[in-house]
Parts: sequence; C-alpha cells; structure tokens
Amino acid sequence: MGNTKMGALEGRFADIIWENEPIASGQLVKLAQLELSWKPTTSYTVLKRLCERGIFQNSGGTVTSLLSREAFYAMQSEQFVEETFDGSLPAFLAAFTSRKALSDKEVEELKEIIDGLRR
Repeated sequence: MGNTKMGALEGRFADIIWENEPIASGQLVKLAQLELSWKPTTSYTVLKRLCERGIFQNSGGTVTSLLSREAFYAMQSEQFVEETFDGSLPAFLAAFTSRKALSDKEVEELKEIIDGLRR
C-alpha cells in the first residue's frame, strides 16, 4: 500500500465516509458540500485520491472503505512511532509521558493491554 497519510481536510472527508458507509458517491458529495463547503469537483478529486491510496473504493457509484477507521489510525500510529522513535514504543511512551502524566486509570488500562499481549 502506498502513501496512506491524510491531511486534516482529507481526514474530515474520510470521517464522513466512515460514518455513513456504504454511501452513494452523489450522497457523499452532498454531505461534503454541507459539512465542508466543498464543490462536487473537490469531493470527487479527493475521493479519487483516497481510492488510489487504497483507503476507500468507489464501485458502481457506492463508496466503501478498504481500511476501517481503526485499522487506518493503527497504521498511522505505527508509522509515526517507526519514523519518529525508530520503532521504539517505550521511547514514544517516555516522550509522551514527559509532558502529560498518565492517570491511574490509563496506567491500569496499559497494564491490561500488556498482560493481554503476554497470553
């Protein structure tokens, strides 16, 4: 899969798709016009770009995702940690928590995730 990064506006457009899929491309254009004030040509151009990246597909005028929102953001997170912290999740967590303390609840949730991975 090629470049799956999205800009902020592309992300908002993608959210419209994920929240409404499967969606007719004409209805998607109308929603983008209402929510983003986009012209139809802008919507079709961005949709084509996101389809070329393998995130969505437009088949027979119906738009669906090839990647769920969760899978997409998991890939983005993984790529960010890889590019920024040489793939080290502990280095990422150390950097993240140096500016924002984790709550007791967050610490417990992380422990549960780690314990689940050990099984």
